[in-house]
Amino acid sequence: MAKVLITGSQGTLGSRLVEAMKKRGHEVWEVDLQHHPGERYFRADIAEYRQLERIFEQNYDYVVHLAAEFGRINGEHYYDTLWKTNVIGTRNILEWQLKKGFKLVFTSSSEIYGEAAEPLLTEDLPLKKTIIQHNDYALTKWANEVQILNFEKKYQSPIVRLRLFNAYGPGEYYHPYRSVICLFIYRALMGIPYDVFEGYHRVFMYVDDLIPTIANVTSNFKPGEVYNIGGIEYRSVHELSDLVLKYTKGDPKLVNYLPEDKHNTVSKRPDISKAKADLGHDPKVTLEEGLPITVEWMKKVYREGR
Repeated sequence: MAKVLITGSQGTLGSRLVEAMKKRGHEVWEVDLQHHPGERYFRADIAEYRQLERIFEQNYDYVVHLAAEFGRINGEHYYDTLWKTNVIGTRNILEWQLKKGFKLVFTSSSEIYGEAAEPLLTEDLPLKKTIIQHNDYALTKWANEVQILNFEKKYQSPIVRLRLFNAYGPGEYYHPYRSVICLFIYRALMGIPYDVFEGYHRVFMYVDDLIPTIANVTSNFKPGEVYNIGGIEYRSVHELSDLVLKYTKGDPKLVNYLPEDKHNTVSKRPDISKAKADLGHDPKVTLEEGLPITVEWMKKVYREGR
């Protein structure tokens, strides 16, 4: 079994990945900004190189780099923190990789596809045509990928990139900068109005379909590869909202329908064939199955004691 360091280990995905990797028998170490107990836990800011020194006093077989400032609107409001954490932080991890020689798994985002209007997004698309990203979060994630490409070319650094598409599920706590499903469910439960942009489509992926795929990278690590990791359901944001209202018993009058989101692209549908072939990616959970579970979890978190 491998010795694995997970950055961002206390996040929505990180906390689940830690448990999944432990169940597989790996020796798992963690780093995050949160105060958290544990003999194998480090509290550190990845954007501060000095804080990483004690973490990399020891060697790891793999580092799974999840730590990042997340969210499009977050990136507009706190762009300085976003760029420091995502770009300087990732550069720090790349520098430590040169010194220590571990294999790196980097989690990128579907946001890097920006304005691309192709009906199916393939992994090689950003290198075949010029793509303009719509927001700073997307820009930082593409900057990260270019950083990685440069390190692969100059130093033969062993790295795998994963582009995640709209993961959701229990464990994502509400904040105005969180993902669309989290936002819709919380606001529908609490009677808070929210916007739905007409004509926008996405694939949605339940978290339990995602975590095994990330964990599988260590079993079939192919340096230099990049994978789209998404679901198979291609649904409109309008339809998603209707389902959220159904399962929360929310008031349809809460929804404000708008024609355009200036920070985002209209349609994102990934080709996930590579992830299926190499990583055993096998998304099965439908919105009709995953949303009710997520709604019940959020009810327990936010409605108990009210």
